[in-house]
Amino acid sequence: MHQTINFDLDLIRRHDKAGPRYTSYPTAVQFHEGFTEHTYEEHARASNTLPLKPLSLYLHIPFCDTLCFYCACNKIATKDRSLTIPYLQHLHQEIALQAALFQPERPVTQLHWGGGTPTFLSPDQMQTLMNVIREHFQLLTDDTGEYSIEIDPREATPDTIALLRELGFNRISLGVQDFDPKVQTAVNRLQSEEETLIVLEAARQQGFQSISIDLIYGLPHQTPDSFQRTLEKIITWQPNRLSVFNYAHLPILFKPQRRINETDLPGPTEKLAILQNTIHFLTSAGYLYIGMDHFALPNDELARAQRNGTLYRNFQGYATQSHCDLIGLGTTSIGKVGNSYSQNVKTLEDYYNRIDQKRLPVFRGITLTADDLLRRAAIMQLICHFQLNIPQFEQQHSIHFNTYFSQEYQELRTFQDEGLLTITDSEIIILPVGRLLVRNICMIFDNYLRQAQTQRFSKVI
Repeated sequence: MHQTINFDLDLIRRHDKAGPRYTSYPTAVQFHEGFTEHTYEEHARASNTLPLKPLSLYLHIPFCDTLCFYCACNKIATKDRSLTIPYLQHLHQEIALQAALFQPERPVTQLHWGGGTPTFLSPDQMQTLMNVIREHFQLLTDDTGEYSIEIDPREATPDTIALLRELGFNRISLGVQDFDPKVQTAVNRLQSEEETLIVLEAARQQGFQSISIDLIYGLPHQTPDSFQRTLEKIITWQPNRLSVFNYAHLPILFKPQRRINETDLPGPTEKLAILQNTIHFLTSAGYLYIGMDHFALPNDELARAQRNGTLYRNFQGYATQSHCDLIGLGTTSIGKVGNSYSQNVKTLEDYYNRIDQKRLPVFRGITLTADDLLRRAAIMQLICHFQLNIPQFEQQHSIHFNTYFSQEYQELRTFQDEGLLTITDSEIIILPVGRLLVRNICMIFDNYLRQAQTQRFSKVI
């Protein structure tokens, strides 16, 4: 797929409104408490039909040693490491409860530990947790699975990385955000280049197959020049991929962000300049623009998945292996099993109470309708591949595209008139000038968004 991106400031300003990131469709806004643990159990058991799908496991470790002021994740900032003991005891029990719902021969081809900071756990705790997973699920032993973990380099050493490789992890994601000392001080994340590089080099020495680095643009005191200095340092390390996230300042929703001085944030024009410079710099350095906030080297698995048509999005962003059933484990985690999404309870108290009652901690979710599945397929195709083959889509879903999506078709015509895309009877192609606004294009197919009275999403750019 051609990777050119054209940066049209007038179009971006005109369309820079709030909207979903489409890590799912329907989005989590539509999850409801009428979807219970019993609903989830029905979907889980129904998924055990031939041919059996492989499984993907997501484990949420919510603890962090320090609070980063920009963070919008579900986390518990604490110095008290003993809090992990009851959490892991209950997580071990949830793993057993979940495993009982699925055929034991279903292989786990994807595994991800996220947070929080998974390496907040001690080495013994990480070893035990992996042993419990292996006891209840069929983990692969030949290093062919995509087994990944999020790392805060301040919470890891070369010995940590060696242990993670020994446990079976082969992909690693390093949080950086920005190396500028002034920016780091403003967001309460002090992290040196040296400690980051030590962890990255240890991952290379241990044979990790993919190394990803997370950055954020739009933080206090950032400028195009200052952020480029961070990019220049990162590029010398040649990570396999980068995620360059847009900082969404929503202090009403996320209390830690109230500690950020809004007057220190880059204004809209400067923020767009940072983004434009970042895209130009990374693509000039040989990285492909996968979409939204992801960049990857041409031989990275995300780039390969995009080329072969298997790329999709989940709650960790762009991902591969869309054919898996995803099981969410731990507080706040989200799963995708069969034609459903589900989410676990958010507080430790609720989580412990549910598990102590031998109940799954699922507290809300949604069962997808036939219309949901159609619209999800269209959104995922566009947001992952920037194009949609209409005859192929019609054949797969037994519809007449222009009839079923008659209103959407007319709205797409408006985007065509603006130069964001081309649409014919055979295909929709998002043009280079429209790729940064792919969320806007996907929003046309969002039936829930069309009916909503109020929205609480971040800006698309």
